Amino acid sequence: MLNDNTDPIELKTLQDQFNLGQKGLSGNDTQEFFVNMGPQHPSTHGVLRLVLKMDGENVKKVIPVLGYIHRGIEKMSEYIGARQIVPLTDRMDYLSAMSNNWGISRAVELAMGVETNSRIETIRTLMAELQRMQSHMLWWGVLGLDLGAVTTFFYGFRDREFLTELMEKTTGSRLTMNYIQPGGLMFDIHEDFVKDVKAFLKYFKPKLEEYEILLSGNVILQNRLRGVGVLSSDDALSFSCTGPTLRASGVPLDLRKTEKYGVYDQVEFDVPVGEVGDCWDRYWVRLEEIKQSMHIIEQLIDDIPEGKFTTLKPAKKLKIPAGTTYSQVETPRGSLGTFIQGDGTAIPYRLHFRTPNFNNLWAITKLGPGGKLADLVATLSTLDLVIPDIDR
Repeated sequence: MLNDNTDPIELKTLQDQFNLGQKGLSGNDTQEFFVNMGPQHPSTHGVLRLVLKMDGENVKKVIPVLGYIHRGIEKMSEYIGARQIVPLTDRMDYLSAMSNNWGISRAVELAMGVETNSRIETIRTLMAELQRMQSHMLWWGVLGLDLGAVTTFFYGFRDREFLTELMEKTTGSRLTMNYIQPGGLMFDIHEDFVKDVKAFLKYFKPKLEEYEILLSGNVILQNRLRGVGVLSSDDALSFSCTGPTLRASGVPLDLRKTEKYGVYDQVEFDVPVGEVGDCWDRYWVRLEEIKQSMHIIEQLIDDIPEGKFTTLKPAKKLKIPAGTTYSQVETPRGSLGTFIQGDGTAIPYRLHFRTPNFNNLWAITKLGPGGKLADLVATLSTLDLVIPDIDR
């Protein structure tokens, strides 16, 4: 506080600070500043911090800061056996546990030359598509919440609960499932599995129409998403984006088509592809993927082959042959690659996961600058990031 007794030196210092702050701020000039977005859990699925260089409400630069929940999963995997690695993959992208389990199991099977059967591959495909729907439903609800549509959050979680309970009957878990194992499955499917899946599809089809009416056709959502956060196909490829983020930018890459693992080569389904690469295209692609997942499930659910649910004995020690193996699967968020280097022992010499979320995250450094702070929230939400998949 200034008064008649204020020290002249102190007064001059205050005046200098004020003048420095006002320098160049005449007319329409502004002053740039930095603000932290995060770190806190509600910023995304997991703890992410974005350092934003701002000019008023305008975003000038986005700097992602990671490492808040790093667990050292890859290094841990170099001290344990292949079966023990499977539960660790649940803790990466915890909304894609089935696909993550499948990724490590498929890599081990390729390295060891382990064969499965049609029943195992059909159940794996069904479970992966059910979880793709489950993941996209959660994303849809959270997107609405991020943009102020609170009702969608409750609707998305209400319908997702049906799938959670359905898979819990078979796997015994609701989130971190470690169900898909090298050589097969942890258990066979529950006796109610087929009946429950059919009941869910009958229930959910009209609910998906409600999603379209409630949110997709909302003029506020359209204005928040269309033309915002445009990621060109060239930029998407340069960032090595995969999954819906890449396909929304016009690149029709889907490992379910190109790799033809599981029984995807025995079913018909389309690969939704965007035209603009904006937030709306990323929104639309995921809703279309829900429809395609239902179409895949409908083709398989009545014709699950007979056979064993595993081709390896549960206690069999798995030795990774000397050499390198790389395989990849399509998770709800993109390409999950698994690299294993074996030395003939039961413990991998080196293991590395190429996860989709890491590359998809860095697209925000291109999409954020030039937009408003509110646009950054929409853009980040449509990238659908799960940060523990990055902080491995």
